[in-house]
Amino acid sequence: MATTITWLGHAALKIVTGGKTVLVDPFLTGQPTAPCKADTLTADYILLSHGHGDHLGDTVSIAKRCGATVICNYELSEYLAKQGIKTHGQQHGGGFQHAFGRVKLTIAHHGSALPDGSYGGNPCGFLLYLNDGKIYAACDTGLFLDMQLIGDEGIDLAVLPIGDNYTMGPDDAVRAVKLIRPKRALPIHYNTFPVIAQDAAAWADRLRRETTCTPVVLKPGNSCELS
Repeated sequence: MATTITWLGHAALKIVTGGKTVLVDPFLTGQPTAPCKADTLTADYILLSHGHGDHLGDTVSIAKRCGATVICNYELSEYLAKQGIKTHGQQHGGGFQHAFGRVKLTIAHHGSALPDGSYGGNPCGFLLYLNDGKIYAACDTGLFLDMQLIGDEGIDLAVLPIGDNYTMGPDDAVRAVKLIRPKRALPIHYNTFPVIAQDAAAWADRLRRETTCTPVVLKPGNSCELS
């Protein structure tokens, strides 16, 4: 069965692969573009890229309700474990074979304070080695040259922020695609709030003109398959 990726608005994703459901940065409560409520989602795993409230979001409530394991950096894993959450802490450059596939943490240029202001460790992206392909979820980051090394892995789908202000904007996200060289690219982290409003269709047109990558622009709640 093919892996499906559903955009849940902002930076939240639902990935169904290998018989498991994986959520990424499940910020739904208070997110104006969210296509569903947090209590309607189930998960076996949650990938948490950093501690900001618009990414930590509903992680705790979903993990407690579903018994999901949260994969994140070590500092966040310790923070969540104290709240009774099952966690698996990793660090940048380290990978681990989970039940749904191998997960490797990549660098991300961003911050990671928790909502209470405490230290949340370093932010990260995720490189997912799945049975039917490879996904690079950049999460919240600016452009960095080592994206070229990530691209050397042979990425089937790159999930990239385009909102600007807090992350890469459209111009740098095009440059990121040129470094990563993925087969397809999915834009996220835009149009949630006025400060990150962007024209994803215009960005997609640039990819078609300037790269060999196929853009995949979804509305919140819509899905694509990994191929």
